[in-house]
Amino acid sequence: MYDEILKMVKDQLGNNQQVASAIPADQQDAVQHEVASHLTNELKSQGAAQGGAGGLLSMLQEALKSGSPVVGAIQGGLVGSLGSRLGLPPAITGAIAGALPGLLQKFVNKANDPNDSSITKESIDQSIARSVATTPAT
Repeated sequence: MYDEILKMVKDQLGNNQQVASAIPADQQDAVQHEVASHLTNELKSQGAAQGGAGGLLSMLQEALKSGSPVVGAIQGGLVGSLGSRLGLPPAITGAIAGALPGLLQKFVNKANDPNDSSITKESIDQSIARSVATTPAT
């Protein structure tokens, strides 16, 4: 799932002129990987909490329509991560976080498109299951 999300991130950030021009050229690769890692981990976590791909996709669709705090929480975590790990200023992290709803919408659309096998409900469930299996019990 990470590789497909990374492709979406590169496409989304690269095609958004405001975001693309804000990211320093020497940090573009690191930013793309950080965004993809953060998004993948958040989706796996939310997917496990929602009972799998079906619950995750439904929750994301509702969250994107209603401006749910779930999207805001993902954005906030991403901003913090980009700032602390890569030292990016708020203007840049804010622009990147602003692209997140589009990325999430693209993720939902791909997962629900029977003609697009790059991200499927089954592959999401497999990623969630692997994540849960490797997470130590507390």
